Amino acid sequence: MLLSDAGYACPGVSVRIPEQIEAPAGYGPLLTVHAKGDQIYQCAVSKGEYSWVIQAPDAKLFDGQGQIVGNHSAGPLWEYKEASRVVGKIVKKLAVNPEIAISWLLVEVVKNNHKGLLADVKFINRVNTHGGLPPVLGCDANHLGGERRVPYTADYIFYGAN
Repeated sequence: MLLSDAGYACPGVSVRIPEQIEAPAGYGPLLTVHAKGDQIYQCAVSKGEYSWVIQAPDAKLFDGQGQIVGNHSAGPLWEYKEASRVVGKIVKKLAVNPEIAISWLLVEVVKNNHKGLLADVKFINRVNTHGGLPPVLGCDANHLGGERRVPYTADYIFYGAN
């Protein structure tokens, strides 16, 4: 599916959504925003192996004029400026540029406060990602429990029933 900027809050966003992460049939885009912030990782140990484990995003959401319109945080949770709020669960991931960016996603909304612009949102895509990958070094016994913030950007497309 090709999405262009017509009718979105984020003009200039044009992307081909790979089939693997398309929203189900019967759902169309309601809103697109640009996110800029950090992915937060924590140093953890599992089965004797140290690694950076994703904890949460911490990002601001922007409209096409560069104005802050919301936040994206742990949950994952998206909040829009007029008190709209949705929480999602990742349904599918697609590593588009795994050497330089976190995966593109299809997220299903599992909780919605049914207010404002996000009231009818059922699915969300994360696309056009840059950065956000876990740190390569620095997770060992000396850093266990430590956190690192890694800058990232992405576009989020919110879908509702047609």
